Amino acid sequence: MAKILLVEDNEMNRDMLVRRLRRRGFEMVEAVDGLSGIEVARAERPDLILLDMNLPGLDGWQTVRLLKADGALGGIPVLALTAHAMAGDRERALAAGCDEYDAKPVDLPRLLSKIQSLLDGAS
Repeated sequence: MAKILLVEDNEMNRDMLVRRLRRRGFEMVEAVDGLSGIEVARAERPDLILLDMNLPGLDGWQTVRLLKADGALGGIPVLALTAHAMAGDRERALAAGCDEYDAKPVDLPRLLSKIQSLLDGAS
């Protein structure tokens, strides 16, 4: 099954998503901020990255730009996860380099559909 990197600073959100996605058969790796997310992506080579956009330090917007600029990591699909669900936020995430966008709170069936679509497109 596919390996997913979840970059999320909120421990409760991270724990909930990791458990739910593991139950669906995904191999999960985790990072708590943008910088460690890039390091884990380099070490683990995930098939997909779920990226919280509201991270401390290196935020999701900066992180996705660095990921997409990296020749070894640029092809990994990135799905933005954010509580920012205002008009224009999806477009802003896509313009920053994300391949897809989903708003929090997470609706698992909707998220799984987006994950599968990105994984199908990457193969």
